[in-house]
Amino acid sequence: MARRDVPRRGQDGEDPAQRSRAPSTIGRWLRRLAVWGIGIVLLVALGITGAVLVTARSLPSYDKLKSSQAGQMIVVRANDGSEIVTLGPSYGKWIPYNRIPQPMKDALVSVEDRRFREHWGVDPVGIVRSVMVRAQSGRWRQGGSTITQQLARNIFLNNSRTFDRKIREAILSLALESKFSKDQILELYLNKVYFGGGAYGVDSAARKFFGHSGEELSLGEAAIIAGLVKAPSHYSPTADAQAAVDRAKVVLETMVDAGTLTPAQAAAVDLKAVHLAAEQGQNSARYFTDWVLPQLDVLVPDNDQPIEVWTTLDPVAQRAATDAITTQVPKGAQGALVSVDRDGAVLAMVGGTDYVTSNYNRATNAVRQPGSAWKLFVYLAALERGYRPEDRVVDEPVTIDGWSPRNSGGSYAGQIDVRTAFAYSKNTVAAQLGNEVGFSAVANMARRFGITTPINTMPSMVLGTSDVRVIDMVRAFASVDAKGRLVTPYGIRKVTTTDGEVLYSHRPDAQQQLVPDYVAAEITDLLQTAVNIGTGRAAQIGRPVAGKTGTTSSNKDGWFLGFSSGVTTGVWMGRDDAHPVPGLQGGTAPARAFAAYMRVATAKRPVEQFDNQLKLPEWQLEPDDEALLNNPNDYYYTDENGNTVNGQQGDGLEGAQGNGPQGNGPQGRTPDDAIPVDQDGLGTGPAAPARQAPRNAQPAASDDLLDRATGRTRQAPRPAQPAGKPPAKTPADRRAQDWQGY
Repeated sequence: MARRDVPRRGQDGEDPAQRSRAPSTIGRWLRRLAVWGIGIVLLVALGITGAVLVTARSLPSYDKLKSSQAGQMIVVRANDGSEIVTLGPSYGKWIPYNRIPQPMKDALVSVEDRRFREHWGVDPVGIVRSVMVRAQSGRWRQGGSTITQQLARNIFLNNSRTFDRKIREAILSLALESKFSKDQILELYLNKVYFGGGAYGVDSAARKFFGHSGEELSLGEAAIIAGLVKAPSHYSPTADAQAAVDRAKVVLETMVDAGTLTPAQAAAVDLKAVHLAAEQGQNSARYFTDWVLPQLDVLVPDNDQPIEVWTTLDPVAQRAATDAITTQVPKGAQGALVSVDRDGAVLAMVGGTDYVTSNYNRATNAVRQPGSAWKLFVYLAALERGYRPEDRVVDEPVTIDGWSPRNSGGSYAGQIDVRTAFAYSKNTVAAQLGNEVGFSAVANMARRFGITTPINTMPSMVLGTSDVRVIDMVRAFASVDAKGRLVTPYGIRKVTTTDGEVLYSHRPDAQQQLVPDYVAAEITDLLQTAVNIGTGRAAQIGRPVAGKTGTTSSNKDGWFLGFSSGVTTGVWMGRDDAHPVPGLQGGTAPARAFAAYMRVATAKRPVEQFDNQLKLPEWQLEPDDEALLNNPNDYYYTDENGNTVNGQQGDGLEGAQGNGPQGNGPQGRTPDDAIPVDQDGLGTGPAAPARQAPRNAQPAASDDLLDRATGRTRQAPRPAQPAGKPPAKTPADRRAQDWQGY
């Protein structure tokens, strides 16, 4: 008998119970998946929320975000405040949101993130649109990043395309939106986004491309700038003006589509009429900035914030210096010029004829022989030892330790005075003076006046065979102009932050007396004569000028160094390979370049007569080294009776008076007898009559008094051997003034 509890099967053999359980099992699993999905979403949401909250809490303040920059910006300014060059990223001035032109804000939002005001930092609609475009075109043509995401990437991240970076970018964007307002985020973005050419922010871009502040942008200019964000290097107006205009047209169309601009307003914009600022190329001022900027490591160490470097460079003088060198330098040669004010402030510096083709700074780095310009130190040593400008010397053949110098013209003038020997750059006289005072004394004098390169003490050193730098020679001549006080060239007046905080301010060094005032006055007398009637006549500028030419053997180097109205300038010309330059002499192209520059550099300065009428002290004792560290005028000696006497007391011989057209002496004319060609293009011949000391002049201190005062013994000079005749007695022989200088 069949059992009734056995369920019946259907015609297809399927168990009816199983058929009824299947739908319920599927529904159960679907419900479970939904629950799990919701749970996972909630967990992810909680995780993201937690990450966003933690990130938002750790974000810097708004003020710190404003000051954060990628790399250090250095703005170098001239002495009038104008910008010379900007190095590193340029951020311009920060423009608050309410002062950014509305067309600029509308243009950037329209082209970069039309739904900026609607999303929370990440735009799902934008992401979906980007994916759809990717599916249709087969490549990524449209980004889904919002303005907030771009800001987060620019400030905190890099541009890598990794998934990890995108996740962090999204979290940072949500954190930014939770902490700051939309206006603040847009203000940050507009002041920090990169627009190409080193320009970060609207103000920097406006100044670079249009030459004015970002607060003055027109609609056309705003469209051009907004179009740069997508590809700064490709759409840059300075790189491709047409590409920038075409991209700006797209921006205007996008603004119309976004509703921020009407078709009529867009059609009224003439993009081709937008005026672009001229691109500033490399120029000679870069020689100056290359010299001063390395000094920042010492002046403001451990500084990485954006700074402004206020320099001493005079733009007018710099242009004049550049023109003087480029127009006067011989073909195939190079030139350099350094000019300093009376306090050492560098007014102009040219290190070559073209910075673009050669950025080697010949004004500060090159070492060349100075030729007869070195005689400055020879005559300084002689004047310090007791020679006067009107003392008689003999221009004749001479041999010193087997070395026989000769004058350029091959002839000799015989008996002349010191002033004339210097004016016509007599080599034989310089050799005799150097031999008498000692070549080591000449080297010591050069070192005292700021020559930093090695100095040899061979007899030929008096003719400038030791290599020097242009800036060092200028320093020496500037110290003469400063009445014998040390002058140190400098190029930075102050360093500030972009907000005006002073990080460094130049302070003048304590002036050190190198030689007494009367020695500086007498060498100025000689230098003025060299310009008035001697080898430096081409350097005349219609006002008192004191200077010296220099020419090396075979015309390899030409120099002129001099000063007028408080400005000291040195010019060098020659070839980098030290090959001869036909016709190059210190009294030709270098002197003409000096004059061309100085006419501009001194144009707005009052005419100054040289102070070369100082009284000579009764005794010729120099302060010792210890006194130089204090007041150089306060030095003493003990007289025959044991009394302490101030070295500045008493009457003395009158110093040499000025000469030439601007001076007061009788030497402002050419000597009666013509002088043939000499070292620097002028030359030798009979001398002009020497000037006489004033009638009321009193004799110098006695020899015995000087010996007791100095505690020094007189030394015999190294013998000079004129050809066929005994050496003539010198003023030092007559005065027995051979004491060792410091």
